[in-house]
Amino acid sequence: MPGLSFESYLQTVQFPKLLRELGIQNAETVTEQIQHFTEKEAEKRDEIVLSYFGAEGVQRIVDSISNCLLSPPRLMENAEILDMGAGTGFFTTKIAQKLRKHLPTASFYAMDITPAMLKMLSKKTADILLFLGTAENVSASIRFARKHLGIPEKFDAVYSTLTLHHCVDIENVFQSIHEVLKTNGKAVIVDLCEHSFEEFKKEMGDIHLGFQPKQVKEKASKHFSIVQIEKIPGIRCEVSGRSAELFIAYMAA
Repeated sequence: MPGLSFESYLQTVQFPKLLRELGIQNAETVTEQIQHFTEKEAEKRDEIVLSYFGAEGVQRIVDSISNCLLSPPRLMENAEILDMGAGTGFFTTKIAQKLRKHLPTASFYAMDITPAMLKMLSKKTADILLFLGTAENVSASIRFARKHLGIPEKFDAVYSTLTLHHCVDIENVFQSIHEVLKTNGKAVIVDLCEHSFEEFKKEMGDIHLGFQPKQVKEKASKHFSIVQIEKIPGIRCEVSGRSAELFIAYMAA
């Protein structure tokens, strides 16, 4: 059913069955996160993110991810590109718009586990195919979605913005990404550097208080032969006087 609308697709999904098929062991934690984002952030997520980084910071994140995706080895013009953990698509739509200038026939996909977040994205564009899934098991997420939507089994590129710190097992995330990349595929992750704001777990549904870049490299290197990580200079996540740096990770098999 490749032509199924997102709303029709959501109506076909039995959420408990989805969580079982994705093999989610920590279903209670995931359910709590979904509830948090549904009740506290979905409708105002874009405004929240803009307040964290400011317009200039947002543009730097978009440019950093786009430049990594456009760096050699060059993606084909009809590349299939997935935003993993897209949320409301605040970054998704901006990155897709920039990439389309260089890859005019590329296809864009967005995955998130929270239906309310993807509903917000669906109102912004019909040019990105949306589906439910978890970063810790993208391949099973794809298999579930392919029952209803025209989702490819593998992608030329996967990127993720501020999702990793919401994932319980980050090594599973890197393995999961590797499994769904085509040969010579690439992946890009932007997330928070390690910080000490324990209250972020309650305020923003975070699981990890950011990461040390060397910690991320160690986990990612188990699944990718090329891993390059650096801090994004001059940009921080600013929340009520609390500040955390960002890193960008580039990975290739």
